[in-house]
Amino acid sequence: MTDGIHTEPALSEGKTYKLNLVCFGSGSAQVKFTPASAGPKVSVPCDRSIVQQRITGSTSTVHIDVDGAKGATGVIAWQIDTV
Repeated sequence: MTDGIHTEPALSEGKTYKLNLVCFGSGSAQVKFTPASAGPKVSVPCDRSIVQQRITGSTSTVHIDVDGAKGATGVIAWQIDTV
């Protein structure tokens, strides 16, 4: 999980989306949005459970960062759907 996920998806201003995340491995990962108004910080356990988070498109680019917590190992899969 050394690379994590760092992306700037093309989201339309004011539209709502669902971010689906799943982590396979051990430990957990942390999700952070910039700007913070796009969505709250959330923790993703690496136990194969799916974490869903609603996010909102912004006038500025939305940046999503998912980084493994210290000692976490595994892989992260993600998908964004329009709501």
